[in-house]
Amino acid sequence: MAYNDLEARLDELETRLAFQDDLINTLSDQVARQEMDIRELWEAKRLLNKQLKEVSPSNIKLEDEETPPPHY
Repeated sequence: MAYNDLEARLDELETRLAFQDDLINTLSDQVARQEMDIRELWEAKRLLNKQLKEVSPSNIKLEDEETPPPHY
């Protein structure tokens, strides 16, 4: 192979590597943002669940409070 061919191939590889590095960094940032969003959503869900339990008591009685089934 000629020196010019090797140099062109090396330039092409360096360019590809630079784009891949940029893409990896971009994707990493996106994953980090999504993880933060997921954490916020889980916290919001937890708070809503807590508020719902405080506002609306359960209609299901404890086993001790249940009336026995009728005997036929």
